[in-house]
Amino acid sequence: MIVSHRLLKRLAALVWFFGAGHLLFKSQGLFAEAELLNASQLTTKLALATGLILGFIKARFLFAKLCKKNLQRIDGITKPKWWQFYRARFFLLLALMMLTGASLSRMAHGHYGQLLAVATLDISLGIALLASGLIVFPRER
Repeated sequence: MIVSHRLLKRLAALVWFFGAGHLLFKSQGLFAEAELLNASQLTTKLALATGLILGFIKARFLFAKLCKKNLQRIDGITKPKWWQFYRARFFLLLALMMLTGASLSRMAHGHYGQLLAVATLDISLGIALLASGLIVFPRER
């Protein structure tokens, strides 16, 4: 079944923003657990700030370019099918990243330093996805 390029772009945005929301929600839980383990630590707040800063840097210099590249690829598809909003290898990498993230989170529970590391990684990726999506996708209506 052939679909429009616009639908593919919307599906790509949906997956992109869903990932951002999931990572931001997950990082909030990890930061909250870290705060319970060591509430008086300035380190938790510094890790949060670091994650936010890294996220905006990743959005600007990496993720926005990845978004644009994928949207250009979508425009080049001659007979677009609904599953072509990302390449097959993207979905394989996504599954691998999800399994890795879940494993890291599970191993971090109860360990302050590990919780901060995983939470910082998650929030930086979530912010990068959200900010880059807000930069690129609105222009593609």
